[in-house]
Amino acid sequence: MKYKLLCLDMDGTVLSDEKKVSEENLKAIKAAHKLGTKIAICTGRLFANARVYADIFGIKAPIIASNGAYIRDKDSNDVIYKCVLGKEKARKLYSIVEKYGFLIFFNECNCVISGKKFDNDKNIYVKMNKELPEDRRVRLLYAENMLEVIDKEGDEILKCICIDKESLKNNNYEKLNAARKEIERLGGFEIASSFRDNFEVMKSGVSKGNAVKVLADFYGIKQEEVMCIGDNENDLSMIEYAGMGVAMGNAEEIVKKSANYITDTNNNSGVAKAINEFIINA
Repeated sequence: MKYKLLCLDMDGTVLSDEKKVSEENLKAIKAAHKLGTKIAICTGRLFANARVYADIFGIKAPIIASNGAYIRDKDSNDVIYKCVLGKEKARKLYSIVEKYGFLIFFNECNCVISGKKFDNDKNIYVKMNKELPEDRRVRLLYAENMLEVIDKEGDEILKCICIDKESLKNNNYEKLNAARKEIERLGGFEIASSFRDNFEVMKSGVSKGNAVKVLADFYGIKQEEVMCIGDNENDLSMIEYAGMGVAMGNAEEIVKKSANYITDTNNNSGVAKAINEFIINA
């Protein structure tokens, strides 16, 4: 078997636009696992939320969460890798981004911190928590004073997400680009986007590509035996690292250009088609 580790992005990749895992994708993932390929979810989402989707696969699977800042098996408390922003960097970061008027969220492995109250009608975590057992819920922390909460929670903060909803409506990303450049000038941070209206900030050196390498080394798997599938900028590093980097048909052009192969879209079970091509029928 050529590919011993398969790393799958979630949004825009293994999940459809309706945030569902198709039966075709599920069948292919289980078949690859049965053949001996290790399956890992590799997502920008926090661990607690990614684990809910990993449960759907019905297999033992490690999770690379928060764009590579946290790696842990879904059924174990043993952390394979963890790289936090920390209080000082989180404070510096917040001092920059809060003046732009973005929606700002700080993520821990099982907690989302927000400076605005969570919308019970729209927030995906609120909706999912209502249907999940307590041990699978995401802790939602509203911070009236973000700096005070950062001081209390900072040692566990893995990532900051900045969202500008107006940018997508107006097709104008000047504010997002300006904030990114300001953070880049400060140094010490890794920045990537998971969608056009956002950017996500981790500690320098954190990326999905680095995390895939950490996980491959942990299992004793060679780089050429790794296959990664993704669609967006935050997937680029793992696509470039993999022995077989696969871009979704709906992927950003920069990801497609760096990939070894382009599969079908997330709404047409592109993940299953790539797994069938390179693992099951190879």
